[in-house]
Amino acid sequence: MVEAAFAGFALGVSLILAIGAQNAFVLRQGVRRSHVFAVCLTCALSDALLIAAGVAGFGTLAEAVPGLEVWMRLFGAAFLIWYGARAFLSAWRGGQAMSPGGEAQSLRAALLTCLALTWLNPHVYLDTVVLLGNIASQYDDKRGFALGAMTASFVFFFSLGYGARMLAPVFARPAAWRALDTGVG
Repeated sequence: MVEAAFAGFALGVSLILAIGAQNAFVLRQGVRRSHVFAVCLTCALSDALLIAAGVAGFGTLAEAVPGLEVWMRLFGAAFLIWYGARAFLSAWRGGQAMSPGGEAQSLRAALLTCLALTWLNPHVYLDTVVLLGNIASQYDDKRGFALGAMTASFVFFFSLGYGARMLAPVFARPAAWRALDTGVG
């Protein structure tokens, strides 16, 4: 079990490290110190559900239902284009300096944004469901592999959310947000 769990953890970390829309949102919430626990928990639980679906064979379902993957890609691509355009627009307007406690969303708005960035992102399905699911099928202990990948998500999101406090001085400068928004875009 340890070998499969370690492999799942290592792959999970490697897939989640890239700063995309979801991770940038968690980072923002952490710097703002706004709903950090709820946002991190929502991201980690969502990942856990997607990992479980992948290991249980969702990739096989996507292959069995004609057109499902195409519609998921089209909808996801439209969402990412919209979100990327928003990020570029924010970068062009000039990133706002952000200090802890500044301009917080309501808990409901933060969680809805978090859920949208998680569940409407096509990369989460390709990476978490299809890729992790396919690699998990190579292990006799699929449950151990899944638990390792799920643990990686919890460790990463809570580290990012609460570790963002240490980055608050960096993101107090508008240029840092401009750079992050450009990268996310």
